[in-house]
Amino acid sequence: MITESLVDTHCHLDGEEFAEDLEQVIARAREAGVKAIGVPGIDLKSCDSVMALCERYPDFCFPMLGLHPEEVRNDWREVLQIIKLKIETSNLKPQTSNLNPQTSNLKVSAIGEVGLDFYWSREYEEAQLQAFEEQVRWSVGLQLPLMIHCRKAQNEMVAILKKYQEDLPGGVFHCFTGNAIEAQELLQFERFVLGIGGVLTFKKSKLPETLAEVVPMERIVLETDAPYMAPVPMRGQRNEPAYVAHVCRKLAEVYGVSVETAGQVTTANAKRVLGYS
Repeated sequence: MITESLVDTHCHLDGEEFAEDLEQVIARAREAGVKAIGVPGIDLKSCDSVMALCERYPDFCFPMLGLHPEEVRNDWREVLQIIKLKIETSNLKPQTSNLNPQTSNLKVSAIGEVGLDFYWSREYEEAQLQAFEEQVRWSVGLQLPLMIHCRKAQNEMVAILKKYQEDLPGGVFHCFTGNAIEAQELLQFERFVLGIGGVLTFKKSKLPETLAEVVPMERIVLETDAPYMAPVPMRGQRNEPAYVAHVCRKLAEVYGVSVETAGQVTTANAKRVLGYS
């Protein structure tokens, strides 16, 4: 254990990649000092599996629900109606646990994973734009933070967010790997932070220089995006939440602080933006 307080703000722990050894993965995360894990939904099926997983590990795994841009199809309106109902059912239901101990009080912590992705195709570009903006409006209406995925679409994403900038509660720009100019553009959204993961540790990554140049540590949260993007020295393996410790270690090196300080600051950031304790 390198520090007693780490948060993995983005981990697809409900995926089939963890079906065979989930208990061991959770145990290794705790041993590594992880105190909270954010688990995002990406479509209808995963929204259900995310909630089921977080029911198993309350106050450790925190659910997010949303429609990932790569999952946007012609039926996105109908899908979003169902997802929004799931969020409202979770977060707006009366507190009846004293009357019925079997009633869950698990609440959705954020709207995500949502955003824009034009990396592979622009076939559903207009649908993605509309679906993202609808979920941004949820964030404003429900005052839930956003977990935003963006690839090859920062201009379009920023244009949408600016329309709601004053009313948005905040959120995370997940998997930030951009340059200094892109970082500064995102930092204008003062209640948002950058999600930093395994790319920070890659040998050819320019991310360390970018962060040191323009990003205060108070604007960073840690993530793994497991099972993807494992950090060095685990690169090429299945990623898992325990490996967020490697990201924390590299972040401490970048900012010239102790690993404990990097863990404490990024955990405080996660608590401030996402409500994780």
